[in-house]
Amino acid sequence: MDLKTVVLSTRPWSFTMTFSSVTMGTLVAAAAGRFNPLIYLLALAGMVAFHAATNVLNDFYDVKHGVDKGGAPTTKYRLHPAAFGQAPLSAILGFSVILYALTLAAGFYLALVSTISIVLVIGAGIAGSVLYTADPVVLKAHAMGEATVFVMWGLLIPAGAYVVQTGSFALAPVAAAIPVGLFVALVLLANNIRDISYDGSVNTKTLAVVLGAERSERLYSILLGGAYALVLAGILAGFLPVWSAVVFLTAPKALKLAGMFEGQVPDDADPRTAALAFQFSLLYMASLLLSLLVPLTIRI
Repeated sequence: MDLKTVVLSTRPWSFTMTFSSVTMGTLVAAAAGRFNPLIYLLALAGMVAFHAATNVLNDFYDVKHGVDKGGAPTTKYRLHPAAFGQAPLSAILGFSVILYALTLAAGFYLALVSTISIVLVIGAGIAGSVLYTADPVVLKAHAMGEATVFVMWGLLIPAGAYVVQTGSFALAPVAAAIPVGLFVALVLLANNIRDISYDGSVNTKTLAVVLGAERSERLYSILLGGAYALVLAGILAGFLPVWSAVVFLTAPKALKLAGMFEGQVPDDADPRTAALAFQFSLLYMASLLLSLLVPLTIRI
């Protein structure tokens, strides 16, 4: 594979979610008076390597399990070297191992300069990443995909980003990042709703396959609304700054997207959801950054 193919095989457009999760945890740490820019950049680099490793390993096992092959829905909108035989499966697996090794290298360094506790977070994350797609568990094939990515991107990564900055665990970064985690789960749910027919035909029991199209589309709308509701609740409780209301600028787009899912699910369902997720997350993070300069909270 050439360099371009190698890079694109990691699905770099998905790294915006990792950027959001790491930055959320770091911003909460900054609000507590702890911020080291070098640690932030190293944590971000390590988590991007982790995300890339997860994507590559997922492709390896999807081809091995006969889920991804030429003509599969996922091959119609992105580069998939494993499915098209552009590289042997052994090379794909080896690439994922290298990426996991980079994750561990970053993690061990952070453990040395910050706290050994980060090893627990990294261990849990890698376990979830591997079990998501690897034999014999294959969480994604047993309706656990959305829950797994929510835990990793909505809980573990923000908590880890906070821990390496402060040296201790806290509930605040996790609570603040839950809306971001819901959006990550929504991206996967959108993908799985679109692929219900195909996934069912290859015996992959995603959450969408188990629930069926109608209930899956309803769940999509509930989770989407839940992300906004949690921000509003956080503002009213005084946990989030008033500035966080800026995320509601994306609400019209969210309503339009939810409406599409009640009709015919678009072929680009997951990229549309990912684009909304990034816009929401950028505004959300900007509000937390602004609150560091101009604190403004209310409590009802």
